[in-house]
Amino acid sequence: ESAGISRNALYRYHRDVLLALHDAQSRHRDRPEAAKRVAAQLRRENRELREHLAKLAALVDHYFAAWQETRLQLERRDRELADLRRIHRPQVIPLQRSPGNRS
Repeated sequence: ESAGISRNALYRYHRDVLLALHDAQSRHRDRPEAAKRVAAQLRRENRELREHLAKLAALVDHYFAAWQETRLQLERRDRELADLRRIHRPQVIPLQRSPGNRS
């Protein structure tokens, strides 16, 4: 009914689909242990992926904190250098030649 075909029409006009459906259902019923094995394997993989995700999140957090700390240190160093340049302005000192050194 959910496919828009009545049960009678399925039996009468779509016998091949009906047989394929019965085959698939019987194969699935005959091997429940295989389905359980697959489900257990998928659960293990999901658990491992969650662990990897937690480790990856911790690694991203670590690198982000390191980046922030480095950025703040560079900003502080730039401010200190700007302050030093402002306080100690470079002065041009003319060089005087000594009387004995003429070129």
